[in-house]
Amino acid sequence: MGSVSNTTIFDDGRIERLKEFLTPDELYRDLIERVLKYHPSDDISLIENAYRIAFEAHKTQVRKSGEPYIIHPLYVAIILADLELDKETIVAGLLHDVVEDTVMSYDDLVNEFGQDVANLVDGVTKLEKLPQFHDGDNIRLEMQAENLRKMFLAMAKDIRVILIKLADRLHNMRTLQFMRPEKQVEKAKETLDIYAPLAQRLGISKLKTELDDLALKYTKPEVFDDLVNQINARATERELFVAQIVEEVSKHMEDAHIKAEVKGRVKHFFSIYKKMVKQNKTLDQIYDIFAVRIIVDSVKDCYAALGVIHEMYTPIPGRFKDYIAMPKPNMYQSLHTTLIGKNGQPFEIQIRTYEMHRTAEFGIAAHWKYKESGSGEAAASAEAKKLSWLREILEWQQDNSDNKEFMGMVKNDLDMFGDSVYCFTPSGDVKALPSGSSTIDFAYAIHSAVGNKMVGARVNGKLVNIDYVLQNGDRVEIMTSQNSKGPSRDWLKIVKSSQAKNKINAWFKQEFKADNIQRGKEMLERYCKAKGIDFTAINKPEYVEKALKRFAYLEWDALLASVGHGAIKEGQIINKMVDAYEKKMQREMTDTTLLETLNDPNRVTVAPAHAKSQSGIVVKGIHDLAVRFSRCCSPVPGDEIVGYVTRGRGITIHRTDCVNVMNLPEIERSRLIDAEWQENIADQKDAIYSAELSIFANNRTGILMEVTRVFTERQIDIKGVNARINKQGDRTTIVVSFDTHGVDELNYLMAKLRQVEGVLSIERTTG
Repeated sequence: MGSVSNTTIFDDGRIERLKEFLTPDELYRDLIERVLKYHPSDDISLIENAYRIAFEAHKTQVRKSGEPYIIHPLYVAIILADLELDKETIVAGLLHDVVEDTVMSYDDLVNEFGQDVANLVDGVTKLEKLPQFHDGDNIRLEMQAENLRKMFLAMAKDIRVILIKLADRLHNMRTLQFMRPEKQVEKAKETLDIYAPLAQRLGISKLKTELDDLALKYTKPEVFDDLVNQINARATERELFVAQIVEEVSKHMEDAHIKAEVKGRVKHFFSIYKKMVKQNKTLDQIYDIFAVRIIVDSVKDCYAALGVIHEMYTPIPGRFKDYIAMPKPNMYQSLHTTLIGKNGQPFEIQIRTYEMHRTAEFGIAAHWKYKESGSGEAAASAEAKKLSWLREILEWQQDNSDNKEFMGMVKNDLDMFGDSVYCFTPSGDVKALPSGSSTIDFAYAIHSAVGNKMVGARVNGKLVNIDYVLQNGDRVEIMTSQNSKGPSRDWLKIVKSSQAKNKINAWFKQEFKADNIQRGKEMLERYCKAKGIDFTAINKPEYVEKALKRFAYLEWDALLASVGHGAIKEGQIINKMVDAYEKKMQREMTDTTLLETLNDPNRVTVAPAHAKSQSGIVVKGIHDLAVRFSRCCSPVPGDEIVGYVTRGRGITIHRTDCVNVMNLPEIERSRLIDAEWQENIADQKDAIYSAELSIFANNRTGILMEVTRVFTERQIDIKGVNARINKQGDRTTIVVSFDTHGVDELNYLMAKLRQVEGVLSIERTTG
């Protein structure tokens, strides 16, 4: 039941702080008492052994405060015990500094305490070795902080490693007064940027609350002191106000037969400060410095209690939040409602179950507790169970907030950020690279000039091969030389990042530009010779200009270089130049000449050699006439076709089912002429033809990407895409323009597109 006014419980949500300057033995006894409270087994031999070894290992060391060093691991273990963590985590907390600071090795830990404890200690030790966080430009600072948070998670394959590290940081922050002022500020900023957000993402408010407040105390001491003084000045008045509400609420809960625990809640200083800054308000304007929390047995009781509360007090519209139905990404659940008290003072009430309260306080740590069993063995039983729970939790995580980023990364057996590796420059900057990256990738991540002049690398102070695969937390130093001849083509086989590949390719393009120009020119001439095209005839400024415009180049040499290193196919350029040449030739032929030729009874069916090689069309009865393909129906080899004599532009080839041909006026039908594809045109792999498909599909997210993927998998270049949605928003039409070799390829492509989920029908453009 709730408490009455003279015994109101004020819950600050923090881990209990012990008196300072207690002896190691006093702290050890306190630790054992705390462990036995939630772990009723008498089997504490593992903890006893860990304390003995830690005491011995640290016996010659002292802290900055002058206390024996063993005090620190004892306090860390006590904080972990307050989070009710398993025995292995408590032991690892006691031993977390022994490998780093003493002669004890990893193998010694395995032999003495088993693989689980050794891995936890090793994980914490690795995190200890990370360089200090450096202040700087604000944007860079935020990126650094995020990358470091990611690194912590990537390096800790077991979440308990992070929990030990957070407990370690909390005790260091509690004793920060013994450090130099500049060190105090540095540690506090690091805590604010990295450790407190980590605690929040893991849902451990007990740790986050105190880390935030301690960080504020040292980063903004004037603000902190002023805030403390202001809150303390009116503490009695606020406590009486909250006590009255607690008494009223407790009575109404009792009358409604709802078993409930009612407490006053103290908002922590950092939270108040953030709210004041964000809302630009003074302390007097912040109404939820103190609030009331109702803890009940079941979800049903939560909503029943809410009904009672809303009957007692007037709720403020828009200030009700149901985090039970829609939990926060860090697992937090509660009902929040803001009400008007009888004196007109607004206040907040939170309603949750005991299970929700435990999760809000302990977060992920809540799920490493011991089970109440006769043997007293750890509830963890198997890592698989923990991970199974985590994966279940994540199934409903659809929030787009910052926390989604973290929680989504727990999915693969806690192998978070598995697709990335995080390494340091000598100055302490973090570089994120694809997993499997080498020192070459790292060099190009710094700057292309560093990569191009690279001659070797040191990792963690040791020389390594340039194909060394980087690990999380590596400190990498790139060695350069002005005498370097540049990257090797073999590097392209080693690097993982697209950034490095692009920069290496760019270097080769620039370095061998003259060679590529010559090679490109030779490739064009060879192509023309093979196709029976007179290169001299088409290699004129007016035709060259058309090719430059088509491929968006300013200089002919640059276009030749692109052909030389393989960026553009020679056939594409020649076809454009031939097209420009033929258009000019066509303009010299009049309608009269053309029609006279058509009506000549003695005409013969001939197709000139160049027309065949370029268009693949045999036009019956016409000699030496330019042929072009209509854009309205885009015929390709295998289609039934017909020719249309145009005014001043030779003959245009249409599909026989083209709408424009079928709807020709009678007077215009005299211009139609028989045409057919030349033999074996389908076998000419270099010949490409424009085509266009209209795809009708149900509108959904990702449909366009899946459609284009079909083209990519067939290595078909898309020339243009146009997508539009109907007024109802449920249907989409996607029109794709591309090059193809013939109707067989087109039919195969259409069959593949029909397999895409949501595609209803596919049509070729018919005019």
